[in-house]
Amino acid sequence: MKRIVILASGSGSNAENIITYFRKRKQIEVSAVLTNKNTAQVLERCKRLKVPALYFNKAAFSDTTTILDFLVSQKPDLVVLAGFLWKIPKNLVAAFPNKIVNIHPALLPKYGGKGMYGSKVHKAVKENGETETGITIHFVNEHYDEGAIIYQAKTSIIAKDTAEQIAEKVHTLEYEHFPIVLEKLLLKNG
Repeated sequence: MKRIVILASGSGSNAENIITYFRKRKQIEVSAVLTNKNTAQVLERCKRLKVPALYFNKAAFSDTTTILDFLVSQKPDLVVLAGFLWKIPKNLVAAFPNKIVNIHPALLPKYGGKGMYGSKVHKAVKENGETETGITIHFVNEHYDEGAIIYQAKTSIIAKDTAEQIAEKVHTLEYEHFPIVLEKLLLKNG
């Protein structure tokens, strides 16, 4: 059985989509979800889905080995960032080389980097008059949104699309592609 641990910071819609997807597959499971916000809606989703969920603070993540030790104990085949906003510390990147995967709501290298997440990305895409956007699934390294690209999917934008409509198009791509790409990654690596 392959294991995924998810890190999330917000509503957890991508986390729920991944959990639900893998419930229908016998070779892969989501063993835990970690969040850095004790008010994150992902905690309620996990409770409803009966998936272990754990809140942690900045010190546990960056200043101690608490989260590293927990992740090592889980023996994940992948650590998946699903709307997780903190930069991953070097010790975690080193402990899980090419095993930490993020999804970004734009076609990297455009609209990536510190502070570029969620609606900020969609507003920037709209303001710059882009005719397409999409998602980028990539490995995580020591820098925001600079890890090797695993997969990209595109969607067109028309001039009258609002930032909210762009976000809806991107979310559709996330829900459709993220679990499938994770599954392919896990199963191709034996």
